Amino acid sequence: MTDEEIRAAVAADVPAVKAVTDAAYHPYIERIGVVPVPMRADHAANVAAGRVFVTGDPVVGLVVLEEHDDHLFLDSIAVHPETHGQGVGRRLLQFVDARARALGLPEVRLYTNAMMWENQKIYPKYGYEIVERRSTGPYDRIHYRKRLD
Repeated sequence: MTDEEIRAAVAADVPAVKAVTDAAYHPYIERIGVVPVPMRADHAANVAAGRVFVTGDPVVGLVVLEEHDDHLFLDSIAVHPETHGQGVGRRLLQFVDARARALGLPEVRLYTNAMMWENQKIYPKYGYEIVERRSTGPYDRIHYRKRLD
């Protein structure tokens, strides 16, 4: 799988985007006590806005990105549990870096729920550093950034 195999999602991908997102985030519902925000996202609107990039046929992974003046925000990354350990997440994270660079943005930002401790082990391995921990409503989040310069 290469960056060329990660493509912008189209309307026909919306059911798969929802299915992969739900499969990836569903295990966290019990742990964090609320439905993770990506599961409640308006997937059709995100796809229509060009924010979703997918990989696989059928779709097995995706990222939702939001461009800002000074960074690329990784709103969500989801990998279907049946494909864990196959490098899908790594390739998606590499794609995010390449996308930010292509847009001339100096860093990538993201956050993860503090109860998603698996992510706290993964993101530092890919160059992300903790910026802050912030609680908003029922969500306790750890904010990260990765400088690309």
